Amino acid sequence: MSNHAIASATASGDRSGTPQPGLELRAVFLRHGNAAETVQALDDVHLSVRPGELAAIVGPSGAGKSSLLAVAGGLARPDRGSVTVAGHDMTVASRRVRTGLRRRHVGFVFQSGNLLPALTAVDQLRLVQRLGPRAERTGRDPYELLAEVGLADMATRRPDQLSGGERQRVGIARALVTEPDVLLVDEPTAALDRARSHDIVQLLAREAARRSVAVVMVTHDHDVLQYCDTVYEMIDGRLTAAT
Repeated sequence: MSNHAIASATASGDRSGTPQPGLELRAVFLRHGNAAETVQALDDVHLSVRPGELAAIVGPSGAGKSSLLAVAGGLARPDRGSVTVAGHDMTVASRRVRTGLRRRHVGFVFQSGNLLPALTAVDQLRLVQRLGPRAERTGRDPYELLAEVGLADMATRRPDQLSGGERQRVGIARALVTEPDVLLVDEPTAALDRARSHDIVQLLAREAARRSVAVVMVTHDHDVLQYCDTVYEMIDGRLTAAT
């Protein structure tokens, strides 16, 4: 398991001898609002996350963490700066192309799991495979993936038959079933107790390393930062190395 390391938010490493970033934000600015009232959601943000790395972002509510995830995943276009995912510049792409890149290269894990109540765990994964553009090339077995996240015996259960931690595991498996290059995770431990919170973040760290996925996790839970490779703090739209 990775040791907790503090890294500079602007450092990108030796590109000649190390893998290229799975996700890279350079000088990203984003404002919300109108001419009468604007909020600087992202203020000159630099972030580089390499394949296999789990990066955590901490900070108070309203600091810009959700805006960062939206920009990183191609859900929002920044006012200035560049966002590169698996070598593709999301900021110069049209909306249609950006949507295709997001489906091919980015996975999302939501705070509540965001599972469809009528579908079993395995059908949650099957649906994403059928809808995803790389379904025919991934060859991922949903049952095998559920087994990897510790849910081999729960594949046929619906969300209301699962605990909070089990629903989060399904959400992680669902996000990984299309083999994304980048995984964006929003407060995965918010509704979990301490033991299950540790389990979930250890799982994220393990899957990041196993699949060479660049993982960005937004969290308020400082107790799980020990499992992360890098930790950043966001305040008033600015991202810095945690202290």
